[in-house]
Amino acid sequence: MMTDPITDMLNRIKNGQAAAKEQVAIPYSNFKYEIAKILEKEKFVESVERKGRKINKFFEVTLKYEDKVPAISGIKRVSKPGRRIYLPAKDLRKVRDGYGMAVISTPKGLMSNRQARKEKAGGEVLFEIW
Repeated sequence: MMTDPITDMLNRIKNGQAAAKEQVAIPYSNFKYEIAKILEKEKFVESVERKGRKINKFFEVTLKYEDKVPAISGIKRVSKPGRRIYLPAKDLRKVRDGYGMAVISTPKGLMSNRQARKEKAGGEVLFEIW
């Protein structure tokens, strides 16, 4: 059974933090790289860096900790391959009272729920992170 690449990426990040790793390597795809860049911009991870060439392309995510406590306390996949969840911009809510965020795939590209509301762009709610 093919696993969902986004879920795989989120699990690698979550497991890396559970094992107190400094970095995790994730197989490269433009889509996953864009998601990682959003996580970096919203300060859930320290940095994201492309590595490798051609078939061995991957990117390294440097995990973020504050006093040895992971910056990410939870991740919840919302839209799954078996059940896609789409919401109009007006229905995008705050995640954990603003402490978290959701990543939305909109016609204007990938963005956080805050940005999507500002741009009045709805779309597929990929996951929530806090």
